[in-house]
This record gives sequence, structure tokens and C-alpha cells, in this order.
Amino acid sequence: MPKQSDISTAQANSGKPPVDLISTAQANSGKPPAHLETSSVRIRTRSERQSTLDLSASNLFAGSSASSIAPEDGTLVDEFGRVHDDLRISVTDKCNYRCVYCMPEDGMEFLARKELLSYEEILQALEVAKSLGIKSVRISGGEPLMRRNLMTLVAMISDLGIEDISLTTNGHFLGRQAQDLHKAGLSRVNISCDSLVPDKFARIRKGGELARVLESADVAQQVGISPVKINVVVMKGINDDEIEQFCEYGRRNNRIVRFIEFMPLDAEGKWSFQQVVPGEKIVERVNARWPIEAVDEAGPSHAPALRYRYLDGMGEIGVISSVTKPFCGSCNRLRLTADGNLRNCLFAREELSIREILRSDSSIEDIQTKLALAFRLAVSTKKAGHGIGSPDFIRPNRSMSMIGG
Repeated sequence: MPKQSDISTAQANSGKPPVDLISTAQANSGKPPAHLETSSVRIRTRSERQSTLDLSASNLFAGSSASSIAPEDGTLVDEFGRVHDDLRISVTDKCNYRCVYCMPEDGMEFLARKELLSYEEILQALEVAKSLGIKSVRISGGEPLMRRNLMTLVAMISDLGIEDISLTTNGHFLGRQAQDLHKAGLSRVNISCDSLVPDKFARIRKGGELARVLESADVAQQVGISPVKINVVVMKGINDDEIEQFCEYGRRNNRIVRFIEFMPLDAEGKWSFQQVVPGEKIVERVNARWPIEAVDEAGPSHAPALRYRYLDGMGEIGVISSVTKPFCGSCNRLRLTADGNLRNCLFAREELSIREILRSDSSIEDIQTKLALAFRLAVSTKKAGHGIGSPDFIRPNRSMSMIGG
């Protein structure tokens, strides 16, 4: 990250630390995004993957073009009217598995401990986000349960007044921590499990024990975490023959199975449309075996999954058609990466760094002001959709494990 001594002349004259916009897209183009060309900008190399673009906080609202980027007050509403009240917080980029749709077996470079936001820094950012309308938090990774004492963070978030706290995990460590997490305030959990066949499970994840993951789901349900959802990334020719088997598992165990289309977020970059099983095909197959109907939501739904209930009353499934039927129009999510970058979309090519803001020597009031500015700027620059399938779509340079699932 840039140091105070590296700040451009305009920023130094302003007397205020910068809000850092990290843009992999501009690293390729050699120039800043068009909507920021009027700001005080200097590009510096941060790594092979990213470059840092420093903006003077004092200049963000100086001109009419800048003021249109991020409002100075109000809740987190983008130019398309989407209200953002859900924050996904990644606590680590490390994972004990190497799932084929996420991480390569070798060659991963993980963040150093000092690069990760501390729990206190996460809470400081969340406190500001809550004041701007954030109501729910999902903790993710990497594998979040590899971060020590995660229940401490959950308790801190709960004490802040966030009632809806959920977790996405591969389930390997969940059984041992489920009770403490629930006592700390964890409401819900999503467990990734892509095969119910032990050998295939191990091939997809490059290791791991299916029995241990399923046992963790049992324990989570027993201690009172509800609902317990099972996330299945469906890949053609790999595990799409198990759709009905997963439905049987969910019906038998009173768990919601969510079928997720394979997305272009694998670290090896091997994704293709040919590997995607469309959500509507999944619905057709399930309906042919057990008649289902769409669940009518009581109000506007921001959930990524379309819900379908079994007509015989044996529960429901969810289908996330991120590729073939994106839900961008109702998206209410922001993401905070483990190293302190705000992302307004899973497929975004730009990030806003708040780590240096959090670690600056500024007053608490000044830090809070700049954090609020960063959150608003992230929302205000959000695009209408992720663009998968469009000619100009460029997959993010970070894989799922580095972004936070």
C-alpha cells in the first residue's frame, strides 16, 4: 500500500490522507476510469495484479462530476435505485481445500498476517457501514474458520446490533465450533458440498472428508443454527448427475439445498459456458421427480436464490442462476476483502482500499468520515450488472478465495 510520503502533491497540500481506488482494469489501460479523470490522480504499481489510484478526499466533491459520484449523506443507494444493506466480510484468503472452481492446487500466494484487517478494524468499518444502513453480515473466506477465534468477531458484530449474522464455510471445522459460534450470535450457515460421493467429493475439493462435512451440518442444526443450507456448485460432466441425490438429502434432513451455476471465478481460468448447467434445467429435473412451485416472497427479495417448495411439503430448494439469469437488478450487497478492499460486485474490476484509512493517525471522526465516503463511492460506482456473456466482459483477476464467497 502507498505510504503517506508517497501521496501526490495535490494530496499533500490538502492535508488529508487519500481514499485508494484499486483498479486492475486501469493497470491494463494505463489510465484512470473516465468518471475519475477530473480528480487528482497518480497511478502506482501495487502488485502484478493491481495498481493503486490515490484520490484526494478533499477533491472528491470539489466539482460537479465528482459530486455526482458519491453523495455526502443518506443511505447506500446506487444510481439504479438499489439499496445496499448487506455486507459480505472475508476474514482470510486461506483455505484447507483446493476446490476446482475456486483455487489451484499449487502456486497460491496468501496474504501475510499484517495485511489482514484485524477484528477491531473490521468492527470499526462495520460500525460506519451500519450507520449507513447495513443490516446483515455474512462472514466468508477463503475458509473463515481457519481464522483464529472467529466466534470473537461474531460476538463483536452481534454486540454492535447486527442481528442477521451468517457464515459461508466448507464445513471442515464447523462441527467443533458450531456451538460457540451460535452462542456468540451466528444466525445462519451455508455449507459448501459439491458431491455426496466420497471419492468424487475428494476429487472436486482435492482432499477432505465428506463424512466430516455432513457431520458438521448435523451438529450445526442440533445446536440451533437455522437454517442450515447446502451450497452445490453444479458443473456439467462432473457432478450434475447428483442433482436428485442432493434433493433427497435435503428432504431427508430438513435442509435447503442451493444449486449454484458455475461462475468464472476459478483461479486457473478454465471456466467456459459449456460447463454451466442452466438453473432452469435444474428446476426441470427436480420438478420431474418431485413437483415443485416457486415460492412467492412476501416483499421484495434480494436473495440470490430463486426458491422452490416441494408440493408434498418436504421442504424447498434454491437455484442461483448467476450466469444465465443474473439477479443484478436486485443486488443489495457490498464486499469487504480480508485485506481491506471494498468491492461492489463479485465480478468487479475495481476495489476501494480502506485499510490505510483505518490505520492512519487521523482522528476517529476523520477516519469515520473517510470510511463513509469510501462506502458511498463504492456504491455510487456500481454497474448495472456483472456483464458475463457480453463481448467486453473481463473476469476479475482475483479468484473467489481472494474475494470472499
